[in-house]
Order: sequence, then structure tokens, then C-alpha cells
Amino acid sequence: MKYRDLREFLDGLEQRGALRRIAVEVDPRLEMTEISDRVLRAGGPALLFENPKGHDIPVLTNLFGTPERVAWGMGEDSVSALREVGRWLARLKEPEPPRGLKSAWESLPLFRKVLDMAPKKRRSAPCQEVVWEGDAVDLSRLPVQTCWPEDAGPLITWGLTLTRGPHKERQNMGIYRQQVIGRNRVIMRWLAHRGGALDFRDWQQAHPGEPFPVTVALGADPATILAAVTPIPDTLSEHAFAGLLRGSRTELVKSLGNDLWLPASAEIVLEGHIHPDDTAPEGPFGDHTGYYNEVETFPVFTIDRITLRKDPIYHSTYTGKPPDEPAVLGLALNEVFVPLLQKQYPEITDFYLPPEGCSYRMAVVSIRKQYPGHARRVMMGVWSFLRQF
Repeated sequence: MKYRDLREFLDGLEQRGALRRIAVEVDPRLEMTEISDRVLRAGGPALLFENPKGHDIPVLTNLFGTPERVAWGMGEDSVSALREVGRWLARLKEPEPPRGLKSAWESLPLFRKVLDMAPKKRRSAPCQEVVWEGDAVDLSRLPVQTCWPEDAGPLITWGLTLTRGPHKERQNMGIYRQQVIGRNRVIMRWLAHRGGALDFRDWQQAHPGEPFPVTVALGADPATILAAVTPIPDTLSEHAFAGLLRGSRTELVKSLGNDLWLPASAEIVLEGHIHPDDTAPEGPFGDHTGYYNEVETFPVFTIDRITLRKDPIYHSTYTGKPPDEPAVLGLALNEVFVPLLQKQYPEITDFYLPPEGCSYRMAVVSIRKQYPGHARRVMMGVWSFLRQF
């Protein structure tokens, strides 16, 4: 089944018994993480905390807490069907010249689908029904989780960050954690090789001293969220891939304060800018390793405006020692990785990123070994092919 927005997906999960509503008061500070962690480790449902302490906006956690829910979010009925998604991506990443008329005809539907999935732009959307500006912009009004006792502060975790470099027509969409440090200020933790950081670097070179526009969308439809964490080809936009998964074009609406387009299905939107000289030390935060990571300096995102639905849902997660939601995502995406790697290295027969390695620190690769040093060659290839290494 395909889902147009987050609410349709939640309805589908509830019908399958894969969503639990929690009516009692639960504190976003530490308590939500503890409950979410226990439920995820038991293979339990997604959780909708309807009465977060001190707030009137429900909090959604563990949305992709099982591989099956990842598959459902991608519009598939089973985890094994995700391998077909990987085959699509492999064909789109490196199209093969047709071996004849029949081969060309068989390839045509996929490429026609991609062309038909160009995003559809709207003039307005429910995520802009309510607008907070000026002094009303206050992140303490949102039920942002503080996940672990020694965390540096509340952390926005599932924000889809939208940027555009000065030399690019296409926007980038990535997920970067954001530490709340004031009523309208968060630290944007994007690593130097990530798309948002590269756009920011190019902007600084082209427009020295000028603020860099950024929009963050929270609570989009599941296909759009998962498109942001899937290794899609550089020639394919996340929005087009989400449309391919969903079977319908991704609808976008323009930010009120800049030229960035965001998923119209979003629940909450943060609009603002990053000034080149504005940085702050980020962390420490509990991490995949089971330890708190080190403090590093990253840019500060100043929020000028918050737009939201009249009755928004705040989508959140936590990061901790596996299994956690990112590890479950990695487990499901193993199925997507296999055809992508086989396209480059046909000798690979199977591939697995174990959650115990945080889905990026360790890989198990099975190959048809043909000569001495073959395994080393494949190892080096995998390191260069998958960006998380």
C-alpha cells in the first residue's frame, strides 16, 4: 500500500496493530527514550505519545522500529521486496545499453516512471496553516526529546534539512541532528562530506558573509523520509525517488521566507538561515557505540519562522546502542544495498551490515572468489562505494 502522508501511514499501522497510542503523561526528557527503547528491543509497535509533559503536541517515536515497517513505508509488503527497490536504483545509477529491441522495451517503463515523478508544486499546504514569527518562534513550544542523562540538551532528530548550493538547480535533502541551544537556535551537525555541508561551503565561496537559507521539515510522508536515508544515485532527486516508491508525484510547497521547496505533507517546518561566522560546540550526545561522542564545532541554524498544521505531530527518535531505530533502518536497507553493489561487483553474492556495527562500522561480504587478493579488491571497492565508510 502507498501512503500520501504521515497520517495515512499511521492509520495503516494502527489497522495492522503496529501503532500504540499512549494517553498517560510522559516526559520528553529521558522518559520517552526509556519507553521507546524497551518497546523497540521487544520488536514492538510505533508509539504515539498523546500527552507529552508540558506540551499539547503529540510525539511519534519508533516509526521505523521494525524492518517490516521500513518496507511498508517504502510501499512494499515485505522486507525481501526491498531487493527489487535496490534493482531499480542499480539500473538508474548505471543504465545498461539495450541488448536489443526487447531489452529496450523492458527498460522503458522504469525510466518513463522516473520522468513522470517530477515533483508537483502547490501554492499552499496544511503545514503552513499556523505561522509563528518574531517572539512566537520558541522551540520550547515543541516537545523535543532529551534522550540520555548526560546529553548536552534537547535534540531534533528526524528533521529533513533542505538546502541548495549556488551552482545547483536541484535541492539537497538530508537528515542531520540539531541540538537546541536557544529559543530559535540549533546547532546543525552536518559532517563535511554531506550534501548540506557541501552546499553551505559552496555558498560561502560564492556569497561571502551572506546568510545561507535553510528549511527543515518534520513529519513528512514515509516515502519522502526514507528517500532521505536511501543511497540513491546523484542523478536522481530524493523527491523523484519518493514519488517512485509512493506511485505518485511528491507534492512540494515553497517556504514562506526563502526559495526552498519542502514536502507539502510535512507536519512542522523550521525556516531560517546559517550565518557563516556563527558556530558553536555541539554535544556530547549518547551515540550508536553506547558511549557519549566527543564535542565538535558546527554551524548554528537561526530559525526565523515556524509553520505547522493546526494539530501537528512531532516526529522524533533516539540514537543509542543497537538495536535502535537507525540500526533497524540499516538492517532493512541491507536488501537495497545488495543489487547496488552487485551492479559494480558482480562477484558479490550477499552483503550484510550488522546492527552491532551501527550499520556502517562493519560489513560482512560474501563473494565468488576467483583469484588471490580478490577479497581485498572487493573490500576496497565497498569502502569507496558506500559513503558511510
